[in-house]
Formats: sequence, structure tokens, C-alpha cells
Amino acid sequence: MTVDWKHWHEEHLRRIEEQLHQIAESFSPNISELPRAMQYALMAGGKRIRPLLVYATYELGSQLPQLQQAIEQVDQAAGAIELMHTYSLVHDDLPTMDNDDFRRGKPTTHKVFDEATALLVGDALQAESFYILSRLEIPAQIKILLIKELAMAAGVQGMVGGQAFDLGSVGKPLNQDALEQMHLLKTGALLKCAIQSGALLGGLTSSQQLLLVDFAAALGLGFQVVDDILDATQDSATLGKTAGKDLEAEKPTYVSLLGVSGAKAYSEQLLDKALTCLENWGVEAELLRAITQWVFKRNK
Repeated sequence: MTVDWKHWHEEHLRRIEEQLHQIAESFSPNISELPRAMQYALMAGGKRIRPLLVYATYELGSQLPQLQQAIEQVDQAAGAIELMHTYSLVHDDLPTMDNDDFRRGKPTTHKVFDEATALLVGDALQAESFYILSRLEIPAQIKILLIKELAMAAGVQGMVGGQAFDLGSVGKPLNQDALEQMHLLKTGALLKCAIQSGALLGGLTSSQQLLLVDFAAALGLGFQVVDDILDATQDSATLGKTAGKDLEAEKPTYVSLLGVSGAKAYSEQLLDKALTCLENWGVEAELLRAITQWVFKRNK
């Protein structure tokens, strides 16, 4: 099987943008600005890496078509995970958190509206993500597992725990083990959830799902290492967000710990590890390999 990555990427970006547009249109207008603010945050663009991981891992199970879910259900599950990701960005950008004025090249939600509205946007998007999963027309057992995976990725064992770890580490030196623990929660947990969700929807067995755990960890850490490198080497216009904020805020990063060259070398190690984890599969994992190369080689 030959994978046309460019075509697949464009097609599935189109799928997820259409799905997110449908979701955004469902936010009923009312007397407040909340629905419009939710739409603003959700439709601000982005790489949509997490939904793409759902699709690619779902297709990894193509050898079991009798177990696959209808692609429309996969669209909705992928959309739910992107809603959860968007909620985390809206909250992370707040002045009480990372205090950022730009995201994806646009003013952050709290700058366009206000802090209280942005807080409510995050709350509403998180709730909506679980509501979407609850309505999936799939076997109840799989639905419960999807909800469980997302809840764990979002909470104290995932993004929220990682953000608390991050805020508590400002101005403090962290060794590499502690830094990795923080980012496996803050960044890696939702990436792992996307991969596991695709695996569940695609009908992968429990043993096959376990084989993807180490892959998800290497991909999640690599994503953050590359982010730290870009933050230290690119300007704000290229990044679409304020460059150098972590250094200014005295946050521990892989660059502050290892230096730019050391962080780049570590990203190459993680790339090799992620690709090695996929050696259990043949050509059917080419999409995951392509996404992995894209994540590690991106320049913004």
C-alpha cells in the first residue's frame, strides 16, 4: 500500500474542519456572547494533530472492517477531542495561567471578549466534548471507554495535572525526568487519548492498543521538545503566538535544560523511538509514520 500523505492530509483536514463547523453551528445563539466566543475559539485554525491521529489510528485497524465504526462516528469522536484541546488552550492563555495575547496568529479569546467569557468558553467546550461522545451511535462498551480515556486525559492525571505541575515549576530547576513527567501529562495525555480513541474505533485488540502506548509517549514528548525549540528559535509572526514567553517567565524547558543543540539531538532520539514503536506494523502504519515525521519536522 502506497500512502499519498499530502492527499490524505488535505482530505482529513477538510473532514475535521467540516465537522468542527457543524459543531460550531450547533452552539445556539442566546442573549450572551458565549456561543460566538466558542465559535471564535474553535474555528481559529491550527494543525488539528489530535483529530488526524484519531483518523490515522482508526485506519490502522482496516484489516478488521467488521469491527470498524462508521466514518461519521469517527468524525464526531475526532471533533470531541479537538474541542477538549481548544478548551485547554483557551484556559492556558488566561492571565492567571500562561497569560498569552496571541494564539494561532490571532488574539486569544480573552483578548477579543473578556476573561470571564473565556473561562466560560473553556468550561462549555469541555462539557460539549463529552456530550458529543455520549451521543455516538456505537456499542456502549466502546463509548464508555472513549469517555473514560478523554476524562483521564483532561483531568488531574492528564492536562490539568500537567498545567498545575507547570505553574508550580516556574523559576525552579527541573531535571529531565521531572520535565518529561510534566509534559507527558500536559501535552502527551491528550495525544495518547487521540491514538487510543482511534484504536478503539478501529477495532484494535487490547494487546495492539498496548503496543501504541510507548509510541504515544515518544510522540507526546517529541511534540513538546520541538515546541520548545521553536519557541527559542522562531519569531512570533512565524509561530502565531508570542515567542520566548517560557524563557521570560522562567519556565523550565528542554532548551533551558539541554540547550538548543541538545534539545534537537533529543528530538531525533524521540523520533527514532516513535518510529521503532511502529515496527510491529507494516505498511498499514504508514499514516502514523507520516504524521510522526510531520510533527517532528514542523517549523511552526
